[in-house]
Amino acid sequence: VQLQASGGGSVQAGGSVRLSCKATGINFSIYTLAWYRQAPGKERELVANITSSGQGNYEDSVQGRFTISRDNARRTVSLQMYSLKAEDTAVYYCNVGARGRQFWGRGTQVTVSS
Repeated sequence: VQLQASGGGSVQAGGSVRLSCKATGINFSIYTLAWYRQAPGKERELVANITSSGQGNYEDSVQGRFTISRDNARRTVSLQMYSLKAEDTAVYYCNVGARGRQFWGRGTQVTVSS
């Protein structure tokens, strides 16, 4: 299983960023996919996940600002982030739990300057 993330970068507060993650090596459409983030000095936390049926679930602080989506044909999960805040600064990881294991992408940095 490989997860390859793209997107991220530096943006000013109030701006937007889109992250994408392509998964290979799994039957993509049947799994829940997720985005996590880890800020400096903090534990990794779940940001959002999306079920196989397309139901998105969000951490409270990003509800209404972030949108998770999936494209099963392209084997891709995306995270569109709007109204970014300085506290959204973190390394973002895509994730899937499959075959009894957790698989992680390499991580992509998002830096929000105020």
